[in-house]
Amino acid sequence: MNIKNEILQVESLTKVYGKGNNRTMALNSITFHVLEGEFLGIMGASGSGKTTLLNCIATMRKPTSGKVILRGKDISGFCGKDLAGYRGQEIGYLFQEFELLDNLTARENITLPLALHGVTEKKAEPRIQEIASLLDISDVLEKFPAQMSGGQKQRVAAARALISDPDIILADEPTGSLDSKNSKILMDKLSAVNKEQHKTIMMVTHDANAASYCSRILFIQDGQIFHELRRNVQMESTKDFYRRIVTVMAQLGGGSANVL
Repeated sequence: MNIKNEILQVESLTKVYGKGNNRTMALNSITFHVLEGEFLGIMGASGSGKTTLLNCIATMRKPTSGKVILRGKDISGFCGKDLAGYRGQEIGYLFQEFELLDNLTARENITLPLALHGVTEKKAEPRIQEIASLLDISDVLEKFPAQMSGGQKQRVAAARALISDPDIILADEPTGSLDSKNSKILMDKLSAVNKEQHKTIMMVTHDANAASYCSRILFIQDGQIFHELRRNVQMESTKDFYRRIVTVMAQLGGGSANVL
């Protein structure tokens, strides 16, 4: 896997909500880079700024100052067609609550981003089959969300995030609505996407088990990076990395409950 080139640069990113006495700094001049092919985890307490960070990169929130640069393009000033193209083709977003449309089948939900850009389902069929096979959802393509388990829904949502072959996948607490069994299945599949399709993934999570699949973790506190943890992918198992994550959380937060 090639992780030599920087795909994303976040430079002095600041996000302030409110004014005067109600002013809250969600992100405080945060700077970091993401490497191509990396599986990056973002961890921190509730209110630490991790979801705001992800939403600024996804352009769901506009930063107060700073830059987000994807493949050399500063997306902070995008608007109109450039912004639509960025959201629809250059990033894929995986939500905690699936966000599937109940009146569409899995296949139709997956291809929705392509339909919005004029790509027909017939043209997308080879890509649909490839992703469905990788995520083990081929048997639910014609089912509606009400006919699927939570794990299947989230893997369909993951397929939707992947269908346009984006440069980077942004995942916000993807295991947050799943039980432990389905969480492991999803993380195994996302890990396969990262390794086999060489997709860059940036994942916000409070779950140390999910984070153990990452190659690097940034811990955020009060809108700033206060620690970084790297996994030796070649030598270190997810179980060993999990133990290091829990140890760091205990040391830095006075116990994992305070960090997560």
